[in-house]
Amino acid sequence: VQLQAYGGGLVQAGGSLRLSCAASGVTFSTATMGWFRQAPGKERDFVAAISRTGGIRYYADSVKGRFTISRDNTKNTVYLQMNSLKPEDTAVYFCATKTDPSTTRIGGYDYWGQGTLVTVSS
Repeated sequence: VQLQAYGGGLVQAGGSLRLSCAASGVTFSTATMGWFRQAPGKERDFVAAISRTGGIRYYADSVKGRFTISRDNTKNTVYLQMNSLKPEDTAVYFCATKTDPSTTRIGGYDYWGQGTLVTVSS
């Protein structure tokens, strides 16, 4: 299984970025997909998850209303649209996949991508 995350970069506070994560080696349409992030010197935190068909989405309180997770099962890709970015959103963002269908259980992810860096300047 390979997960390739990209789309990170430097953006000013209030700006937007869209992250993408392309998956291979997995039956994408049966996989729950998630985004996590790790800020410098901190533990990795859950950001968002989306169910197999995209019908259920779950967000961390810190990003609710600003971030949107989506997926395209024809392209084996999951996205994270990030709006109204804040300096505290600065982190390496990782995508992950699991066969567990639960989006609200933030554990149980089997495979992880390498991460893409998002830096939000004030």
